Amino acid sequence: MSSHAPATPQTTEPYDAVVLAGGAARRLGGVDKPGVRVGGRPLLDRVLAACADARATVVVADPRPTARPVRWAREEPSGAGPVAALDAGLRHTTAEYAVVLSADLPFLDHATVRRLLTALADTGAEAALLTDADGRDQPLVAAYRTAALRRELAKLAGDSGALTGLPLRRLTGALALTRVPDPLASFDCDTWDDIATARARIREHGYVLDEWITAVKDELGIDLDVDTGLLLDVARDVAHGVARPAAPLTTFLVGYAAGQGEGGPTAVAEAAGKTGVLAQRWEEKDDADAESATHPDAG
Repeated sequence: MSSHAPATPQTTEPYDAVVLAGGAARRLGGVDKPGVRVGGRPLLDRVLAACADARATVVVADPRPTARPVRWAREEPSGAGPVAALDAGLRHTTAEYAVVLSADLPFLDHATVRRLLTALADTGAEAALLTDADGRDQPLVAAYRTAALRRELAKLAGDSGALTGLPLRRLTGALALTRVPDPLASFDCDTWDDIATARARIREHGYVLDEWITAVKDELGIDLDVDTGLLLDVARDVAHGVARPAAPLTTFLVGYAAGQGEGGPTAVAEAAGKTGVLAQRWEEKDDADAESATHPDAG
């Protein structure tokens, strides 16, 4: 049974995440695909950011440095395929819902994860799968009811004797499905051409500023929602009203002042507001001085 469900980001049901990151990447020449950088961040870290609010996150792969803490698991034997890897990861989950993701999704975001969970909750299906630009199911960009997954994994293991080498369609084919179309979030990187396309698309679609801010926050270990529009407005006002070189120095001082205070978005907004008012006063004073110099006898 399957259906297409309109999904909107509204459910807040707790969930666990299972990320499969141990594939051989043969079409990439065996390179460490989860570590390939797109938009300044490893593919795996991009996926982990999309499911950052998961109650528990299990990555099925050999351990490696990641942008946030995760639990590691491995299928037995190593390289036994996606069904075996999913089973290994699922053994470390306890939530009613599990989001299952591959580690090569450069455009996956938190809103998409929530849309999948909402579709799962609202339709009563056993799995909500993203579909790609050609309408194909993507079982590794999906939300599942964990009880249904465990039931079918147990059946497959009983029928086949083992889960090694089994295709994912053997698993999803037995589940009641709903589908959420999303050609961008479902885009995965299987080849170097895919990676080149992803890198180019980030810039073409104007994502580069958000990507850069996220990369900087990850590098510096900062967990802060940055109002880039507000800071850009301050930088523009200072560059226009004071001097262009003053703009980057001022935004640094705004951040430093916020860090000296409460350190959150409100502190940044307050410091930026004060600085914007100061820049306006500075510009008005310069205008008044210029007017006085031009008309010394005025008034």
